[in-house]
Amino acid sequence: MEEKKFEPRILAFLCNWCSYAGADLAGVSRLQYPSNIRVIRVTCSGTVSPHHILHAFQKRADGVLVAGCHIGDCHYIKGNYMTLKRLKFVEGLLDFAGYDPKRLRLEWISAAEGIKFAGVVREFTETIRHLGPAPPFDAIPLLAGNM
Repeated sequence: MEEKKFEPRILAFLCNWCSYAGADLAGVSRLQYPSNIRVIRVTCSGTVSPHHILHAFQKRADGVLVAGCHIGDCHYIKGNYMTLKRLKFVEGLLDFAGYDPKRLRLEWISAAEGIKFAGVVREFTETIRHLGPAPPFDAIPLLAGNM
């Protein structure tokens, strides 16, 4: 009997102005990257709240990628500074609760960086594949509350 290879489920929150355009460039350039990623296009990475990230894990995502404009290039001026601050908070929360913070990744990807986008997706997918399936949220008492 053939053993099935674990295929991670990765949710990506991509900023409309830069990262989503970078993903689009990767696609139109026919760059190869794993199809494990599901994209949610957001106005700004700064609109991604800790609740969105924790909810993704609660719904059985194995990894979450948040990507936005490079620091200093945000169309909303300080959105990516808020993103950086929020993701550091969520990483600490995940670590405190015993959930591997490597399952959450933050990247700055511009509209012209299709190659970088494809590389980040390949690398993150391999990281999550190495970590294995995410534990159920109810196995982490601190995070199992109603969301």
